[in-house]
Amino acid sequence: MNQDPDKGKVTAGLRGAGWNPARMDRPFRTTPYALRTADAQRTLGLLYSQSGHEKTVVCLMHPREFIGTPYLVPDVLDAGCAAWVQAPRAIGTDLRLEHEAALLDVAAGMAHLRQLGFTRIVLLGNSGGAGLYAFYTQQSLRAPASRITRTPGGRPVKLAEADMPAPDDLVFVSPHPGQGQLLLNGIDPSVTDENDPFSVDPSLDPFDAANGFVPAPASSRYSAEFVAAYRAAQHARVERLDARAHAMLAERARARQQLKSGDGSKATRQRAAHTQISLLWRTDADLRCWDLSLDPSDREAGTLWGRDPYASNYGSVGFARMITPESWLSTWSGISSNASFAKCGAEVTLPSFVIEYTGDQAAFPSDMDAIYTCLGTSAKRRERVQGNHHGQPLAAGEESGQVLAGRLLQEWLHAPSK
Repeated sequence: MNQDPDKGKVTAGLRGAGWNPARMDRPFRTTPYALRTADAQRTLGLLYSQSGHEKTVVCLMHPREFIGTPYLVPDVLDAGCAAWVQAPRAIGTDLRLEHEAALLDVAAGMAHLRQLGFTRIVLLGNSGGAGLYAFYTQQSLRAPASRITRTPGGRPVKLAEADMPAPDDLVFVSPHPGQGQLLLNGIDPSVTDENDPFSVDPSLDPFDAANGFVPAPASSRYSAEFVAAYRAAQHARVERLDARAHAMLAERARARQQLKSGDGSKATRQRAAHTQISLLWRTDADLRCWDLSLDPSDREAGTLWGRDPYASNYGSVGFARMITPESWLSTWSGISSNASFAKCGAEVTLPSFVIEYTGDQAAFPSDMDAIYTCLGTSAKRRERVQGNHHGQPLAAGEESGQVLAGRLLQEWLHAPSK
């Protein structure tokens, strides 16, 4: 592996999910490919290579974000492999993100890579990309007739007709259990009125000192009784949101049926065409982020969005802030979404490598235990690395977790598949 000039230092290049430019100072080529999916949508892929003769390619993709320069790409190239970085169709928005359709994006990239002559394809799922790739692997390994035919919202999806090449290996780096499960763990159940972001049930308020909250950097301390009631209330809120989404879809379906039956009135045509868009507030309140005694690890108090719970719970930045009924049910509902390790892991029977960060504020030790246990392969390995969710050092002077994870990744890529 090339010597990392930033070993042991906290630098700007290591503060996010993108690579440190100093680690890409060698000659490499970048080839863009615009691909058409099986449902006639477009997706973009960037192929990074050095020799142009690599036979192994490592794929990186997130269902709702596009980072064209993921931090593990330099390690992939150092291992003598090519790297494929793909953009999803729904970049930075939850309005169109249905995971079943996103599988067709993955499939287009996989089919193209096989056509380019790669003999080993490794899917590297980082954070939310892990659930996407686990879901893809599950469906690609099924007989076409056994694949999912409809999204949780009822939209037909032609996975059976799509070319879905199976990968050869999988790597999961800082995976969380799935977008929906992530939100189920983090949604604020003290909301009493979905139309009022300030409505609150004081007995369930996670940021009330009476319930055990203490502002960061100190750790809160919630009672076992509060935690149990809170978790039950989180599930109940997601159930209510599921019911609301289904009611919205049913209303539109009735209008479309009326339209087919000959009712061409303006009101019917409006209802038949209308897709309701909802604002969803208070989605960043996982108790484990504030009470460090729950699911203990090396993490600091706070979430991926920072230490101010009001900024992420009430502000414009947050998970699932703007949704449609379809995107809620497919992606963000911890009950209805198909894209979770709990639903897909048993069918992931290919060699798999899980790398977890000890200070992760989105994927906690119990989540990692569940993910690793559910994987249906006996050829699996698990390693723990110091770092936060993106592998940044937990303290000044520490070696970057990104570098440590990269070394482990190279070892895995050099080992033959089992």
